[in-house]
Amino acid sequence: MSNNVILGAGIAGISAACHLKQKGENSVIFEKDNDWGGLCGFFEIDGFRFDRFVHFTFAKDEKIAELFAKSSPLYAHPPVSYNYWRGCWLKHPAQNNLAPLPIEEKVKIIDSFVNRPRKDAAEISDYAEWLRVQYGDYFAENFPFAYTRKYSGVEAKQLETKWVGSRLHVSPLSEVLRGAFAEQQENFYYTKFMNYPKKGGFRSIMNECRKGLDIRLNKKAVRIDTAAKQVEFADGTVENYDNLISSLPLPEVVNMISDVPENVRNAAKQLRWTCGYQVSLGFKRLDVAKYLWFYIYDEDVPPARVYSPNLKSPDNAPEGCSSLQAEIFFANGANIPDKNDVLQQTVEKLKKICGFNEEDIAVKDIRFEPYANIIFTPEIYESRKVVREWLQAQGIKTIGRFGEWDYLWSHQAFESGMKV
Repeated sequence: MSNNVILGAGIAGISAACHLKQKGENSVIFEKDNDWGGLCGFFEIDGFRFDRFVHFTFAKDEKIAELFAKSSPLYAHPPVSYNYWRGCWLKHPAQNNLAPLPIEEKVKIIDSFVNRPRKDAAEISDYAEWLRVQYGDYFAENFPFAYTRKYSGVEAKQLETKWVGSRLHVSPLSEVLRGAFAEQQENFYYTKFMNYPKKGGFRSIMNECRKGLDIRLNKKAVRIDTAAKQVEFADGTVENYDNLISSLPLPEVVNMISDVPENVRNAAKQLRWTCGYQVSLGFKRLDVAKYLWFYIYDEDVPPARVYSPNLKSPDNAPEGCSSLQAEIFFANGANIPDKNDVLQQTVEKLKKICGFNEEDIAVKDIRFEPYANIIFTPEIYESRKVVREWLQAQGIKTIGRFGEWDYLWSHQAFESGMKV
């Protein structure tokens, strides 16, 4: 029987170990943190539970959906979210729900939309141009351009467009006009429901898969010897392997290996990603959290996105309480501001946006995650191909969002682990 070593006990690593076990293969998962789940994990403070970044599942594969539901009963939330811009709340997608805006703003957006540039897909060179073609200059510059700077830490013109897919709704004029008069009730989102476990936080969708797996915590990999087929950990221990499966970020894996060809190291350096803070707030009031999640376009407000753990599941907060978690992103290599400054500024801005006072706050927390999302610069496809193919040639299979280096939703990261 092969000695399968898996690095990372997130959703992809758990999935890989589970499906290897189904085929009669044993494996050991090594996780650097003191608990399993990776970015699908959670932490608890005084009865408030917060996931590590926002998570829902909307798996369309019946077998995966059934496995998640078997792991934990799920709430099926309609994907109703909102957008905050200059004191106005607009239902998502914003271009389809302009009604709350002042007349002059609506006129500017609609005029720009009607007179937007017409180009075929082959003529569009970058994400900024794609946005102008879809929505017009005024809306593009004030909404998605601003959000891209907040979410990806770069300008829209620095991104390519293959990643967009169905993630952004492309609106005909009739939808824009209809939504300028009244908030639309139609769902324009890419899924009908956003599912979330009733108990135990988001990682509970993996409860069934996790059963019987050998997960070893506080084991941070620091060096990989591909010739000797060994992984060395920060505690000085060494593990031999026949097969090595990694869900760790590609640049981290490359840095663990000596004698990496220069072209591979250079390709790894071309990969871009975001890191970020999570500001988690628990409240003594039940009515602070009003929306499942919302986006903030104002650039003087640090968070790009805020969501409500207690609305995802009441199990995430004590009875009679509510909670918010805000995400503040930065591109890798950016100067990261002091966490106390970010916390203070975020709380003060959210007080005005969400209508709470200091005395309403029961829990206040800020944490930093070194890897959050992938940035899709034009170099991404060739660079990740070079890195992954070289690692594959060294006997290392790479899985998950950071192993495939792709925009994978949770169920897609799970599928990534299945393919091993």
